[in-house]
Amino acid sequence: MTRMEEWGSRVKAASRILGKMPTGRKNEALAAIAQALWENRQEILEANARDVAAARENGMREGMIDRLSLDEGRLSGICEAVRKLIQLEDPAGVVESGSVRPNGMFIQKIRVPMGAVGIIYESRPNVTVDGATLCLKSGNAVLLRGGKEAIRSNEAFVRVMRAAAESCGLPADCIVLVEDTSRESAREMMRLSGVLDLLIPRGGAGLIQSVVQNATVPVIETGVGNCHIYVEQSADPDMAERILVNAKVSRVSVCNAAESLLIDEEAAPALLPRLAAALEQKGVTLYGCPRSRELCPEMEPAEESDYGTEYLDYKMSVKVVSGLDEAISHIARYSTGHSEAIVTRDYEAARRFLNEVDSAAVYVNASTRFTDGGEFGFGAEIGISTQKLHARGPMGLEALTTTKYQIYGSGQIR
Repeated sequence: MTRMEEWGSRVKAASRILGKMPTGRKNEALAAIAQALWENRQEILEANARDVAAARENGMREGMIDRLSLDEGRLSGICEAVRKLIQLEDPAGVVESGSVRPNGMFIQKIRVPMGAVGIIYESRPNVTVDGATLCLKSGNAVLLRGGKEAIRSNEAFVRVMRAAAESCGLPADCIVLVEDTSRESAREMMRLSGVLDLLIPRGGAGLIQSVVQNATVPVIETGVGNCHIYVEQSADPDMAERILVNAKVSRVSVCNAAESLLIDEEAAPALLPRLAAALEQKGVTLYGCPRSRELCPEMEPAEESDYGTEYLDYKMSVKVVSGLDEAISHIARYSTGHSEAIVTRDYEAARRFLNEVDSAAVYVNASTRFTDGGEFGFGAEIGISTQKLHARGPMGLEALTTTKYQIYGSGQIR
């Protein structure tokens, strides 16, 4: 048995125990985890500081450093997200439907845990806690394989969470960290068919496509976020600027940050210079189409590839469009299916945008930055699915369960 198979087997065994745990016991463990994370914050932050220092030495760009970095404020938010899970309904065991058949059999459909869940992710250490605690609450054991950039942070998180879970009577192996961050370990994990019941990749396009193309374990594809803000001709200028700046720069390194600005040709002459100035004041480099650059010569010329790029940086593509039809067509061509927003005062334009844009989250007059499990009321999230099977959008507890049919008979035969 390889080391990876051993890790996976431990998680599989723990999943059978955890799947039978009552909600109260799981909630006790979550409370203990939140408390232990905060009590051990110095150890966790020191480990994270070593990760950040190593990343800077290796030339990681600042946008990615931001994804990696923890401080007391972010750690407090992580702990609070764990506590919020306690208040949410446990999906495991929920009866979705039930009926008596003409032959007298009673058939009910209930939600049950997936079982053994694997998560492959990159440099965001908060995913370690989000993934572990969401899996725990929904009755799943988890095998975590983070990136080498965050290995010290992840090790500290997992040490604390395993001890807290075990103190409440849960198997410590309901949370297992893959300590090998080599590419081969990721490939081995993708091939744990029959051990893992579900695999979730979280990270950049390269990681996600590698998992989708190579895994023998069922995969939920989470989203690269090439998100758009479309400023329609009737948009309120103040609202457009406020939403655009928030969507782009409140945190540039996350998948729900806006990467592309589309603006109606009727609004562009008066409004685009104002929007461009607001973004440039925040340090954003703009890559514009020829019409955009006529209005704002300081923009860099956009290449075709810019419109399909998730920058995760202080960069943004800009295109002047002829109207709603072209905006929708452009989004259909370049979007990753994550989140898109329209700023408008036109009810019909808003209605068409909501109905015709085929993304997981579609907004009218609000920032794309709200595509988040916490903001949607799901607690922490396991990821944002951009596929259409099983789960789509922010994935909370229910997305980590499946269904089972239970049939009660009294001797019926067929």
